[in-house]
Amino acid sequence: MSTLFEPVTVGALQLPSRLVMAPMTRNRATQQGVVTEITAEYYAQRAGAGLIVSESIQPSVLGQGYILTPGLHTEEQIAAWRTVTDAVHAKGGRIVAQITHCGRIGHPSLYPNGELPVAPSAVASGEQMISFEGPLDHPTPREMTTEDITGAVAEFVQAARNAIEAGFDGVEVHGGNGFLVHQFLADNTNLRTDEYGGSVENRIRFAVEVVRGIADAIGADRVGIRVSPGSPYNGMVESDPATVYTALLGELAALGIAYLHIIEMGTRGLTKQLRDVWSGVLILNPHETMEIFPATAEVAQETAESGIADAVSLAALWLANPDLDARIQAGGPYNTPDQATFYGGDHTGYTDYPTLENAK
Repeated sequence: MSTLFEPVTVGALQLPSRLVMAPMTRNRATQQGVVTEITAEYYAQRAGAGLIVSESIQPSVLGQGYILTPGLHTEEQIAAWRTVTDAVHAKGGRIVAQITHCGRIGHPSLYPNGELPVAPSAVASGEQMISFEGPLDHPTPREMTTEDITGAVAEFVQAARNAIEAGFDGVEVHGGNGFLVHQFLADNTNLRTDEYGGSVENRIRFAVEVVRGIADAIGADRVGIRVSPGSPYNGMVESDPATVYTALLGELAALGIAYLHIIEMGTRGLTKQLRDVWSGVLILNPHETMEIFPATAEVAQETAESGIADAVSLAALWLANPDLDARIQAGGPYNTPDQATFYGGDHTGYTDYPTLENAK
């Protein structure tokens, strides 16, 4: 039986605890996709996590899906992220960059040339993007050519190299939540008839190529992937996630990557199926039932003790409790997350949540 505060080896990293800070979009970058000093302060405050997974970072201009999200494809962006990683390391922490191409979850207003977002197939999400002018419908994306797909893989790989240059300890590929990698996996977003669509083998091809390319570039022991099997988020439909993700994990296991990170959506039975076929390190973002949101410290401890996962990631609790590790060990109390300040804004609801010491 493991506890949250036992050390664990995750690829090239030695984590002092099994308590992970999950990635959370906060929309506080500049319009040029550059993080600022306040972001360095935010992550440094939470360096007590065994591992920090950064917010989603777009690997290219067309990879952006939301306003004020950061990138890793310009020199200015790389240099700015270096201030963040330096701040985390100065506090003794470890941080990996989550690389996310949003695919069809984008809008022409985000791109300098006003082009359409790209996706495996020309299928609109039915969702909206919040812009500076208000909500905008996601358009029907442009179906990617095979050249586009090759280019997107290369963008992921270069962003991973840029992440290492920026001082990150590794990279997590975002393969869930309805973004581009997930769009290739799912039934309703991948209607292709070429080598990237149709069969399960073809639908997992893009994800495998991205992870393999990054592993070759920076070392497999510094690469993880996050998936959300069966999640309907961003208009996704997966009729047989167990079959698709079992096949995907088989291919990824052969690459020897550092970890698999699963987002549960009331899918503990599916998690157990995937755990049975994944012998590597598993980080679980636990939601045993849809009513448990956000996951509590008690759920995190129970998950660690159950043995289903090697480490546990929490999101909103880390957002509101910069010293969550200390609070869990002390048995609380916990600050309540303020949902009104989750996205955008200044330090309010970002770096001003008090620690236990400050509260005293």
